[in-house]
Formats: sequence, C-alpha cells, structure tokens
Amino acid sequence: MTDTTEQSVAMKPPVAKREPKRREFHGDVFIDNYEWMRNKESAEVQDYVAAQNKYCEARMAHLAGLRGTLFEELKAHVEETDMSVPTRINDYWYFTRTQQGKQYGVQCRMPVRGADDWDPPVVDPQGAPGSMIGEQVVFDANAESEGHDFFRLGGLDLSHDGRWMLYGVDVTGDERYDFRIRDLDATLEQGRPVELPELFKGIGGACFTPDGQWVFWTEVDDSWRPCAIWRHHVGTPVESDVCVYREADERFWVGAGISFDERSIVIGTGSKTTTEVLMLPVSTPEGEFQAFIPRKDGVEYDVSFACFEGAGDHGEDVPLAVVYHNANNPNFEIDVVDMRAHKPPYRLGEGVCVAAGSPYGCEHGEPDRPITEAYFNPANPTILQGAHGLGIEGIALHKHFVALSYRADGQSHVAYTTKQAAAADFLAGRPWRFIELLPPPLENDWDMVAADRADSTGDHGERLWTEDGVEVDADGTSPAVLQNLPQSLPQDHTSSFDGASDDHLPGETRRLYSIGTGGNPSYEAPRMRYSFSSYTRPGELHEIDPATGVDTLLKRGKVLGDFDPRDYMERRVWITARDGERIPVSLVWRRDFPAQDSPMFITGYGAYEIASDPGFSVARLSMLDRGVLYAVPHIRGGGEMGRAWYEQGRRLNKKHSFEDFVDATRALQAAHLADPRRTVANGGSAGGLLMGAVANMAPECFAGIEADVPFVDALTSILDPDLPLTVTEWDEWGDPLHDAGVYEYMKSYTPYENAPEASDDAVCFPRIFITTSMNDTRVLYVEPLKWLARLQAAGVDAVAKIEVEAGHGGRSGRYKQWEEVSYENAWCLAVMHITR
Repeated sequence: MTDTTEQSVAMKPPVAKREPKRREFHGDVFIDNYEWMRNKESAEVQDYVAAQNKYCEARMAHLAGLRGTLFEELKAHVEETDMSVPTRINDYWYFTRTQQGKQYGVQCRMPVRGADDWDPPVVDPQGAPGSMIGEQVVFDANAESEGHDFFRLGGLDLSHDGRWMLYGVDVTGDERYDFRIRDLDATLEQGRPVELPELFKGIGGACFTPDGQWVFWTEVDDSWRPCAIWRHHVGTPVESDVCVYREADERFWVGAGISFDERSIVIGTGSKTTTEVLMLPVSTPEGEFQAFIPRKDGVEYDVSFACFEGAGDHGEDVPLAVVYHNANNPNFEIDVVDMRAHKPPYRLGEGVCVAAGSPYGCEHGEPDRPITEAYFNPANPTILQGAHGLGIEGIALHKHFVALSYRADGQSHVAYTTKQAAAADFLAGRPWRFIELLPPPLENDWDMVAADRADSTGDHGERLWTEDGVEVDADGTSPAVLQNLPQSLPQDHTSSFDGASDDHLPGETRRLYSIGTGGNPSYEAPRMRYSFSSYTRPGELHEIDPATGVDTLLKRGKVLGDFDPRDYMERRVWITARDGERIPVSLVWRRDFPAQDSPMFITGYGAYEIASDPGFSVARLSMLDRGVLYAVPHIRGGGEMGRAWYEQGRRLNKKHSFEDFVDATRALQAAHLADPRRTVANGGSAGGLLMGAVANMAPECFAGIEADVPFVDALTSILDPDLPLTVTEWDEWGDPLHDAGVYEYMKSYTPYENAPEASDDAVCFPRIFITTSMNDTRVLYVEPLKWLARLQAAGVDAVAKIEVEAGHGGRSGRYKQWEEVSYENAWCLAVMHITR
C-alpha cells in the first residue's frame, strides 16, 4: 500500500520492453526477458535509466522536507572543520584536515622535531591547511577533484625521505586508477606541483621502493582482476616497464607492497581460499622474486620479519620470521621461527606456536563440535583459554611492544605485551603473557549486565530464560504455548532499566565495541595506538604504554548538539535458527524509547567472512531519536565467529545466511521488540542478495526493503566467466558453470529468478527501494535494473535511484554522501510511518 501523498502522483513506473533470451545450462532452460539491458551504451538502456530516475524523483518528491531535515540533523552533529591526530611516518607527522563546506579532506604534514620525537605536535584543528609554521599540504583532494563529478584517491605512497609522492585517482567510479609521481619539494611558478611525465593509466595500484627510484604497479585485466605486477624505473618511459609476475590462475588476485621492515618487495597473490607470498630484497629490485613457501590449494598464509633486539646469548639480536597460516588450524595460528638456526626452504607449521584458533565446527577441523564450545589449547596465552568461536587475525611485532588481534565471542579483540616479555617467553618456551586491551568505561555509564538476568543467561545462550518452570526457546516461544503466542509473551517491557531485558531472549545489555591497533606505521614507536567505537559511543583513538599500562586518550569523536552516549542502549541477544544454531543479534535503541513493538531497521551482510562489527554512525542517531530499533543479525557467511561461521554460510550452505536473517527478524517480532508492519530491512552488495532472498522467502516480515547495489542476478553473473570477478567468485558461491548441483542450488535462491509473478503474491510483497551505479564494476548495474523491471512488471511497489557518475561505493564527497544517506533514510522512515 502507498500513502495518500504518493497516491496523488498520477504516475506509473516505466514499462520495460520484453526481449526473450534463452539461457540453457545442465538441461535447465530460463527465459530472460530483460538481458537486453546489459548493453550500457545503447540509447534504449540510457532512456530507460533516465525514465526510472524520473519516476523515482516523482515518487520521492513528498519526502523532500524529511530528507532536508535529516541532512541538517546530520550536519548539525558534525564538527565540519576538524583534523585527525598526527601520525609519525619516518621524518614527518602526517594528518588530515577537513574544512566546513569542503567535500574532501586535505593531507598535511609537519617535520619531526628530532629522532626521539614521538609526541604529536599541537596543531590548531580550526586552522587552514598549511597555516601552521612548518605545515605543508601534501594532497588537497578538493583542488584535485575540480571538474569531476566523482573523485576517489586510490592510493598514496611516499619515498622514505618524504620527497616523492606516488598517488592514484579514479574520476569515474570504475576502480581503475591513474597514478602519477609528484615532487613534494618543488612547485612551478604558478603554484602548481611538479610532476614527472610518467602516467600509469587504468591500473589497480602501485608502490614505491623506499628510495623512490622504483615503482611496482598492478595491471588489471578485462575482467577487472589484478593479474600482473610490473616494474618501472623512475625517470624512464612507462612503455619500457618490465612484467615481473603474471598470475595465470584466474581465481587469484595479485598486489605488491613493501614489507614492514622495508627490506623486501612483496608480491601477494591469493584466491578466496589460497594465498602465496613472493619476496625480493629492496637492495636488488631487478632480481627474481621467490616464493617464501609455495602455494598449496586451500592454505592461506602471510609472513613478516622482525627480531628480538639484544636477546641473544651474547647480546646480539635474534632474527625472526613470523608466519600466519591455516595449514594446521582452519581458524589460523601464528608461528614464530628463530632464523638463527634455520635456512630456506621453509614449511608451514615450523617454529613456536604463539596463538591458535578454535577448529570447532570447521570443515577441516572438528565439524561435529559446536562453534560456541569453549576452546582450550596449552599453547595459547591465558587470555585465550575458554574462548568461544576463537579466530586468530594477526600479530604485529614492533621494537617496544607486540600486538595480537583475534576474534572471540562474536567480537574483535586486541591484546598486547612488551617486546622484552615476549622475548623472555619465546626463549623460555612458554605461552606469551598477553594482556587484553579493554576500552576505558564512560563515567556513570550503564555498561553492565542487568542484575536480575546475570544468573539466568549467558552471552552465548547456553541457558535460556524460563517462566514458571517452562523452558522458552530463543525465538520467544515454547512448544506448549506456540499456538497461543501473543498471550504467552510479556506485553510491557518498560519496567526494566534498559527497556528490553524482559524480552525472554538470552543475552545481555552492554557496550558492543570494535577495537583495533590502527595508526602504528612506525616500528620504532615506544607506545601503541589503538582505536575503538561502539554502536552508541563515537570512535576514540588512544595510546597505551605497554610497559606501564598508562592509557592516554588522543582524540574522541565529537558529536555536536545534546548528544550523550548514555542515552542509547546496546544489547546482544542470541536467537535459535531453524537448524538449531545460535545466532548473535546486536540491538541498539534510545533509552527513553523502550523497545516494545518498535519500528525496526534491520541490516545484514553475511558473506566473504566479513564481520558486521559494531561502529558509530551519526546518521543513525536520527533514526534512534525517532524511536527506531536498530538490529544487526550476525548471520553465517560472515566472520563473526571464525572460519566455521563463514563456511556455514557459503557455497552449498549459502541459504543459512538468508534463513538466519529471517529467523532473527521473526524472533525479534515474536518477542514484541519490533512491529512487522514497520520493519525495514537493508543490505548492500552481497547484502543486497540477502535482501532479495529474504523478500522472496518471508515477505510478511518486512514492510520495506532497501537494497543497495544488490547482487540479485547472481546465477547469470556467476555463469559467465568473462564478466568482472566471476571466476574469482567461484570459491565463494560455487561453480554453477561446471557443477549441476551448484547451478540448481543457486537457482533456488537467486532473487531475480525467484521474483514474484503478477499475482496476489506481489500485493503482499514488501516495498522495495534500490540504489545502483552505472559505473559499478563489482555488481554491474544491469543486475538491479533487471530485478527492478521484473518486480514492477509483477505489480511490486519498487523504485530505484540510479547514479550515473558513481561506482560501487556510491557518490564521492562527504556532503554528497550525507545527502545520499538522508535520501535513503527518509524512505525507510516513511515506510515505518515516521514522516517528521
């Protein structure tokens, strides 16, 4: 149903012509009426896109006031003129300035005051770029983007001495970058920078050697796959460049970079499940790259080099190879190899295991044990013992500290130790004494487990809440009362301190945060930087001294206005999916709007082992302040609970992702936290596939669905090896071209082929809002366009906003992006019957 204002728009959607095209594989025939839309340059396609945009504009016209209100609310919360905390790289402090009214940030730097200068300089955040004594503008994207509707910086690398800058830009959104070399020490009389004549056109990326004399750049093939590495000697014609590596296997991408210790040029090549590292000393850039360990199908690894300074028997350094791999453990392990007694060749699994993930639930581990079972391993540090869903994500060895990153209990974690303690533990053959890094609490915060629930539920759903001795399932029902659901559930949740702890769903109310060790590019730094944020707490950058534990706040994200993070609540609940697996769901709401039959915005991704981790959003505040419950089901296919979580939601297990999302939605609605008549779902890219699938599976759960750059014609795309990214995607989705079973499975869920026909089913279908971009190279525009045409032909209320100058990430420039999210959120709120 449409509202009265929209009914006044005497306009019907554009009618797409039908031009049947036969597709036949494995004995199955599909007639595709809209495949003609793939001809992007045809006048028919361009006219159709223009007509759809005009239709969308007319349908959305009544929301102009709400869009404007949301944009102004977002803008009023942001400190428009600001700067980042300076980060030391070699002999300069680098930082980014943003200015009111400017779309892009400005990269600046100031020279260090001495070799031991590790305290960031005090810089006026309100000052103009270049206004401080010694401040130099390195790159001003505002000036560089003039004359372009779209602009994205695709990479920026500097020589060790800071003179030469290698940078790449994309002005169309197709993710092919033009790289140039700029002399930061020289300018022309007109004030324009001096640039060398070399132009690396339409490439995937590039890096300098530390001396700035050589460039290694990545070629991209016709399918948009980074396929080869070329060597360029600065000052010579690009036409004379030499290809030093070409990847023949179409499943693999390649890239080049410099090792952390700046001693090696590194080529990394990998598919979704296999990696290989090739290395060459920077001292011999014209030499031959050698594989550190030859690739083995199904094995991922990475390697870095470090040392324990002065830890040898006679005070000498102990050289180390630090190897991260999954040869023996599907959730990865970290091995440290003492290089004093070891020469090539190397094998994965050598050295001392510092940390190992949990094999529980993994295809190549212990598949019959529950993912959430506590894991114990004598090689692991104490802080990892008993963790649930433990995945090891990496380790970084600096001169003064060691940082360990891992996942457990569905969240990211960081631990640290001093380099001295690590050396002592390594040489003594005992587990390393890591300390978990916990975000500092807010004063007078509510961050706690409700006292009346602490003994009844855990954060993994091991025990369920009971009422009158009757066990209640995690979806809020019990067998005895299933037929009498509304009467069996509480009707008033407002008596508890958080407005939701009487929902009968196992879990707890607490800050759900993301934490990481970004901002540590210097090996010599004496202190470790880390950042964290939550759904309701703006990001903070801290610096901790591992030797003393002294934690210093460097910057807290500023939200202008009357914002107080204590006004918003976060809760993790666990629901039981239809196959019995427990699924974590994050909930966020405003404290003075109790979560009771609320309008709900529910979003998910569930692919590529990418975790949907907590993060702060200024735009989200406008929804929360209007009483919307924000929900994130951490469905299988993502990486929240380690490798097993991913494996259970990909290939022939992909439907678990969709089922988890639907079951989470139903559980929240059955618990009277959300109203299905005011529930809007959202997902983008692979999450857009999720949106199309759940709309087909459970249309009654959703009033509306926003699908951003949605991968909705998945089977057609994955069947065509000539399309961008297809072959590399077979590891994720399966290979329907050569496997009839995969073909049949994908056809059963791909949204385009399962869209409703013109019938009563379409009347009950959720309202659909689609966003896409004509220059998107990851999910081609034709997929959402074909889906849109089929939905509209069936009578579904579907509209699409089609960007003509943008790529997979949408529009560029922060104000344009604010306008875009305000546009999308206005539609979502209107579907929830919130129009002010």
